Amino acid sequence: MLRPDPSALIVAVAADLILGDPVYPAHPIRLIGATLSAFEARLRRVGMNGYGGGVLLFASLAVVWVGGASAALVALSRAVPAAGWAAHAFLVYSLLALGDLLHHGWRIEKAVQRGDLPLAREAVSRLVGRDTAGMDAAACRRAAVESLSENLTDGFISPLFYYAAAGIPGIVLFKVVSTMDSMVGYKTPRYLQFGWCGARLDDVLNFVPARVAWLLIAAAAGLLPRCSCAKALRVGRQQHGLLPGPNAGWSEAAAAGGVQRRLVGPIRLNGQLVTDLWLGDAGDPALETAADYERAARLVLTTGLIAAAAAVLLLIRYPAWHAG
Repeated sequence: MLRPDPSALIVAVAADLILGDPVYPAHPIRLIGATLSAFEARLRRVGMNGYGGGVLLFASLAVVWVGGASAALVALSRAVPAAGWAAHAFLVYSLLALGDLLHHGWRIEKAVQRGDLPLAREAVSRLVGRDTAGMDAAACRRAAVESLSENLTDGFISPLFYYAAAGIPGIVLFKVVSTMDSMVGYKTPRYLQFGWCGARLDDVLNFVPARVAWLLIAAAAGLLPRCSCAKALRVGRQQHGLLPGPNAGWSEAAAAGGVQRRLVGPIRLNGQLVTDLWLGDAGDPALETAADYERAARLVLTTGLIAAAAAVLLLIRYPAWHAG
């Protein structure tokens, strides 16, 4: 019951896109985060707040969560097979995040369309770590699209990739690493050494999915009106390195090229201008309008559907691997 199951994956993706992320106290990401905080406190109390502590943190979380989730599913499946399958599908659903990102993006867009910029800025602030007080409608839209395209990789394509490759252990391990990166993977005095393991593992695990996302965005752009497959490929290849990190720029640059609109623009943090970079084809206009946002959201959604369909078809094509 740990191997990837195409029927469970279909149910999980459909639930994610229709319902968004489920909200319940025992959500696995919430529990992984709580476990991480408890382990971090214990490690720091015994002086393990450097590189070794970060490695031990990863090992401990992997044992507890990959081992624990796997053992629980196996036990439940043996006792009540139908309940085991349902728990398997629900766990995968809980670990995919594209639907929630799209729903949040639409909340920003609807607030902008109503002329409620304070609400739009507040919603944007939940997605990005920059000053939002001075954002106009176009800047809110660009920030939403940037977040959608960047998080398409680690919120959906990467977990999908590791689920298809290694089933429940694969997707849970990826989420353990992703949670470590988001909670301790900072270049601050407190976390520069302790968070190194989580940050580097996150880079490694997203390396292949980020480049797969670039190709999938280009494929989706080729299917949609007013989008460009060629620009998605070219801009993604040429400009992915303009953004920090080895992976985030691939999907964001590809999305800019795909929708034929420039992204990013002036960004301020703590009142200071930190970049005025524009991502995309220099001949394209900046992303500004409702139509621009809607095209970008369709591109992200279509990319996710292509990725999910490809994963399901691969699992069906190779029945010796999937749970059947």
